Amino acid sequence: MRIPYTIWAPIYDRVVEKPTLNARRRSLERLGNVEGQTILIAGLGTGLDLPHLPQGADYHGLDLTPAMLKKAEERAANLNLSINMRQGNAMDLPYEDESFDVVILHTILAVVSKPHLALAEASRVLKPGGRILIMDKFLKPGESAPFRRLLGLVSGPVASRTDVVFESLMKKRQELKVLEDSPAMMRGWFRNITLEKPAAQATTPEPAPEPATTQDNPAA
Repeated sequence: MRIPYTIWAPIYDRVVEKPTLNARRRSLERLGNVEGQTILIAGLGTGLDLPHLPQGADYHGLDLTPAMLKKAEERAANLNLSINMRQGNAMDLPYEDESFDVVILHTILAVVSKPHLALAEASRVLKPGGRILIMDKFLKPGESAPFRRLLGLVSGPVASRTDVVFESLMKKRQELKVLEDSPAMMRGWFRNITLEKPAAQATTPEPAPEPATTQDNPAA
């Protein structure tokens, strides 16, 4: 998708910013107090999320397309927002396991060719107890939506897919649970979903067995 989004970069904001504004803002309001947290935006694009980010976190942004990252850098500079940006693939994140408190996936699962890999990678780099914020357009399970499926055949290779079913992506992500799933916005296209990777439950060690007595062990 690097070539199509290099072409899209100059006009991307004019096409995408207004239709996604409310859903984007609604998603990022869920961040709450981010003081001391490390947060990744996978699929940073031109940085449309940046104006809505609360201060106090260690932000990281990743995108496949240098032209999009350049726009994001300019936006961050205008906002005086500190964020570490790098070029990379959301389906193969260049970060260590359990590196982030929050991973933001806004309009990226419907862009990448293998969205299940992007979600798996987000889970891998997420700390136990961390959250994934998703904002994207998804089909409902079992929804026929012939127009959207046909549109996806055309738009998928050059912009964004319109036939991704979120519930199908979650089938192999047993380590994640849905915390919140808001109704779709903009005629059913955008959903805000919050996932959590629960911290491992502490197990109480079983008490050691008492030593056998002569009465309990006649062979002694």
